[in-house]
Amino acid sequence: MPCPGAPAVIENGVVTTWGELEAAVERIAAGLATLGLRAGDRAVWCGPNSTEVVVLIHAFRRLGLVSVPMPYRLTAGEAAHVLADSGAVAAVVDPAYAALAPGALTFEEVAEAGAGSHPPAAAGDGATMLYTSGTTGRPKGAVRRPSDPALTAALLAELGFAPGEVHLVTGPLYHAGPHAFALLTHRIGGTLVVSRRFDAGQWAGLAARHEVTSAFVAPIHLKRIVALPGDVELPSMRALVVNAAPVPYALKREVIARLGEGFLYEVYGSTELGIATVLRPQDQLRKPGSCGRPYGGVGLRVVDEDGRDVPAGVAGELFIRSANAMAGYHRSTQQLAELPGGWKSVGDEAWLDGEGYLHICDRRTDMVITGGMNVYPAEVEAALQAHADVADAAVFGVADEEWGERVHAVVVPRPGAEVDSGALEAFLAEQLAGFKRPRSWSFRDELPRTESGKLLKRVLRAEHEAREPART
Repeated sequence: MPCPGAPAVIENGVVTTWGELEAAVERIAAGLATLGLRAGDRAVWCGPNSTEVVVLIHAFRRLGLVSVPMPYRLTAGEAAHVLADSGAVAAVVDPAYAALAPGALTFEEVAEAGAGSHPPAAAGDGATMLYTSGTTGRPKGAVRRPSDPALTAALLAELGFAPGEVHLVTGPLYHAGPHAFALLTHRIGGTLVVSRRFDAGQWAGLAARHEVTSAFVAPIHLKRIVALPGDVELPSMRALVVNAAPVPYALKREVIARLGEGFLYEVYGSTELGIATVLRPQDQLRKPGSCGRPYGGVGLRVVDEDGRDVPAGVAGELFIRSANAMAGYHRSTQQLAELPGGWKSVGDEAWLDGEGYLHICDRRTDMVITGGMNVYPAEVEAALQAHADVADAAVFGVADEEWGERVHAVVVPRPGAEVDSGALEAFLAEQLAGFKRPRSWSFRDELPRTESGKLLKRVLRAEHEAREPART
């Protein structure tokens, strides 16, 4: 453990030292044990980012529990599914969200149960069951065992994480990325800066005030940060890591121009398979559309429909072999596609260039087939987001009598900007082949996203179908 007086967590200006954190973890672990939880049991925690949530994460691991982070923005029905499907024997919930889990414990109740007691000997790091965000259907629990030490060390080295790290937790800790980077930071004795909600102005203030050296963000966070008026200075930042959705090249250029260069990283990964590639700062503008190369022995293959490797530059299904791959989906007959030798796929279409850099086309399920031609929505979205008056965009296929499917675009204009489909069509005519360009349009003030930044295209499709019946 680091020096007991060193800062472990900072929330609203209140510093919890490593000594205080260790004492809190011991008391919560003792309380959970007193209440009957044992190594291997599944247990839910639920609440916005806070010092208490960080304590719970460590206490669950200390006892060897299977930790089930439950998003606090779920509906009652969605929460009931996670509680029932996970088989959790207990839940510890922030009081503001007690209605999501009737009969759940509060942090204070567990702490009271642990007063004067000592937890059993550490049972290892346990496991984590992370429920997928449900962008395409009902969430499934991805069971993740403790991270491989060698692969973790390789990732830390790749990103330049070091003792003294001050990490600004930006997304919700129930999500795979923020959860992993918080644990990475504490693994090396660093400091976590947490707040209950993301606000771009507050984020910039915290980064400056606490001399933040790293943060893990989604593209939607970056968009809001670079949209702030005035100067945003990040003099102590060493690693601004972005993931959770494709990062438009136009956004990268804006980030580097406004925030500085030399610290922007992009990683590619998934809840199921962990982080697979890293794109370093020096490659951000040199490799448009790439999310980097594998590290630490992670393997990549791009194969055709028959499972045969395709040449560089040819798209196919991406398979990954990683020591940090999940054990499987809990209680589900649906598992990842696999190839012999431990290769697994989450269904992404991708290609590798001649230097081994990975380029993600899109999820195979999101690909649009119009007039027999394949269109990857991510490519069209990136082109739209390069327009000066476009803040955000989503592209998907809708049924069409003539073409089978047609490309439909939903656009969010920048505040104060006036943009119409005619102007966007003219803009895209210079960038994309005709079959890739949208044939229908709609405009919104905001796109529906999960709190981790993933676009909810199923919501947009449902809205479109309700407004405009399929042309078949």
